[in-house]
Amino acid sequence: MGLMDMQVKTKVNVGDPAPDFSLPSHKGRIIKLKDLLEESLRGVTVFFYPKDHSPVCTIENCIFRDFHEAFTKEGVGVVGISADTLESHERFAKKHGLPFDLLSDKDGTIRKRYGVPSFMGLMPGRATYVIDKQGIVRYVFTAQIMVKSHIKKALEAIEQLKEV
Repeated sequence: MGLMDMQVKTKVNVGDPAPDFSLPSHKGRIIKLKDLLEESLRGVTVFFYPKDHSPVCTIENCIFRDFHEAFTKEGVGVVGISADTLESHERFAKKHGLPFDLLSDKDGTIRKRYGVPSFMGLMPGRATYVIDKQGIVRYVFTAQIMVKSHIKKALEAIEQLKEV
């Protein structure tokens, strides 16, 4: 594991209530965490990523796409959040067939509220949160380039939600 993949402590930790948010989606609606939790059977996976159309972010989003059915089968919703515009999100989602909402956090307020660390102080970091039905964070994973691990670890955490 390299320096870029070390676990970094975030402001929102396992056991903490997940901060609610209200952000616009590329699908033309406002998404609130509390609504996602109400609509889900067991919870929500929220992943923060740096930028649409970049190589590593494209891989990450496409892996979430490829495993989307596994998340929905478990009753867990998925949303991606970055600072990109809704127009960029729309092009990105269409190009790669992304079935989940991409939310625009243009000023980074929600990213800051969750405490997603930046990468080397230069660019937005990458973090995944698994939030249970009651709005409690059950898993946090931060790694800049180990994108496959974000999905794998989230699915493992979701499996543990069955035991809670």
